Formats: sequence, C-alpha cells, structure tokens
Amino acid sequence: QFLEDLPEATYGEDKSLIGAAGPGVSLTLEPAAQFEISAGPYEYANEVRPELERFERKAAALLGQHGQRLVTLGYHPTARVDDLELIPKRRYQFMDKHFQAIGHYGRCMMRGSAATQISIDYYSEQDCLRKMRIASALTPALALLCDNSPVFEGEPRTHQLVRTKIWRECDPARCGLVPGVMEPNFSFEKYAEYVLSTPAIFGFDENGKPFATEQTFGELYQNHAMQIADVEHALSLFFNDIRLKTYIEIRPADSMPTPFVAAYVALIKGLFYNNESLDALDEMIGSASASDVEQAKTNLMDAGYDAELYGLPAGEFMDKLFDLAHKALSATEASCLVPLAQLAASRKTLATMAERRSH
Repeated sequence: QFLEDLPEATYGEDKSLIGAAGPGVSLTLEPAAQFEISAGPYEYANEVRPELERFERKAAALLGQHGQRLVTLGYHPTARVDDLELIPKRRYQFMDKHFQAIGHYGRCMMRGSAATQISIDYYSEQDCLRKMRIASALTPALALLCDNSPVFEGEPRTHQLVRTKIWRECDPARCGLVPGVMEPNFSFEKYAEYVLSTPAIFGFDENGKPFATEQTFGELYQNHAMQIADVEHALSLFFNDIRLKTYIEIRPADSMPTPFVAAYVALIKGLFYNNESLDALDEMIGSASASDVEQAKTNLMDAGYDAELYGLPAGEFMDKLFDLAHKALSATEASCLVPLAQLAASRKTLATMAERRSH
C-alpha cells in the first residue's frame, strides 16, 4: 500500500524490500528494522504534523490487519540487542563487525535505538560553522528535552539520557562532538581533515564491490580524487551529535510521538532561522568549550532538570529556548511548540512520565 505513492524501491541482498521513496518522502528500514520516515524539506513548521499523521494513519491501517503497531520510543521497549537481527544490507554487516571490536554500545546504537533528526540549511561557511557550534552546545539540552527512553536492554534505565550514553560509547572516533567544533578557528578544512583521518570501516573496489578496511579515508583515496558519491559514503559513516553534509543534521533527540516531533521541528526553526535567536544563543552558551559540553551531558544524565546548564538551571535554560523560538515564529508555527513547551515547563520528559506510569 505504501508503494502506491513511493515507486522507487530498494531491496536487500536477499531481495527483500527494505526501502521505498517518492516525491518528498522516503521510508527505510534501519539496521534492526527500525522504521524510518524521511520527509521534506518544509518551509513552514506547521506542515510537518499533517504529513506525519497521514503516514501514521496508513501504517496503522496496514499493521492493524496483522495485530501490530508502530511504537515511537528512543530505545526498544522489550528486547535486548543480542536478540535482534540485522536486515540484509552489507553496509550494516561491516558496521556491526567494526562496532563489536570496540564494545557493546555500537550494537545498542544499531539495533536498539531510534531517533528524531532534523536538518537545517546554511548559506556560507561562516553561517554553517556558527550554527554547528551553537547546535553542538545545545546537544545536552535537546537530548533532555526529547528524552524518550525509559527502558534499556529490557530493564528500567539506571540514568536519564540513554541515547547520550549509547552514542558516547559506541565509537568515540566518529561520534559525539566533532573535534574542534567549539573552537573559534574551526573550518571546513579542519572538518575535512577529521573525516579523512578516521578509519573508513569499509570502502568500494573498482567494480563497486564493498570490502572491509582499517585504512583511513585519506589512505583509501590518496591516489585518486574522491567523487561526490565517495564523499557521501564517507560522511554517512560519521554519527556525530551534529553532522555536516550539504546541510546540518541535528541528531541528539530520541524518537517521539508526532505532536512532539512537530513541536521539536518548530523549536529548531525558531532557534536557527532567526538572527536574533542565534545572537541570543551565542550569549547563552558564551565561551563554552568541548569539555563544558561533555560535562553538561554528564550533569543532565545524572540529574536531568535538577542539573545546571552553562551556569543556568536546566529548566530555566529550556524556558529561554522556547521564549526565543516563540518570538521568532509566526503565530501558526508557534502553536506547534505547545506539547514540548508544556512538557519542559513541567520539568518532565516523555521518559520520566513513562517511568511514573509504570510504577
């Protein structure tokens, strides 16, 4: 039924359907069959919720015939990752082997986690690097705001921000903060140096066949120039909090129900598509360093809204974010903020609410 509107199909190595795409939207299965919808771009934040709800209605009608439904959580609510199989996609087999050599959390990332990711525009190198720095500093706050992982590996979680912990531990070489992003002299060239100096995990031979490798991207391409497809492949194997492509991906949020996703989209637009908001955010984060950002993550994992964030109580910091967004948006778009703004005002998260219901 989905394929009626999505004629471009993608198949796994066993010929099973693992993705479909059409104008403005694509559906894909992620490593352990997490269901991902990618949509946009949108000009107005209030366009997002109707699109997602239309998809949800179609999914509910189809899955309901089989006694199934989609669940929007940041981590699998019942299974342990060792019990979840990877879909038949060679890329994930290479990644899985790489992450297993580092520790357990790579498997948690691939198999157990699900996210809400938003991409924003930039118009120059200076604009891009400014937005990357601000977004990187906001990562702890956005992770708390969108925390929706009450369960980890089949058990009640032992700390807040499960996603933050997972992505800190799965591969420090390609996750967390982009090295140098908080420094005033960061540049596109430094970002390229970071990408090229990182192990590639896998590459492609002259016939397009993938092969595992411990070489860096720089070593793989030292004798010939990278083509656009090579650059896209390389960047796809980085999983930083904020990832730079031809747009900026903001990645710390858990998967959430549609009203909260729409509110999150509106918040990001209000913060990053308005110069007054960006100026205010620059002042709020001040001269925060990479170590300050990491300490903020630790503080929020330990204490949530009871922690401090760059010298302010976390709740007060969050209130300022919503105030900025509300001022920057039209009345129609600002109305989208309500579910997430109310949650933040109550100093609760979706995860803490789920924990209370379970008790």
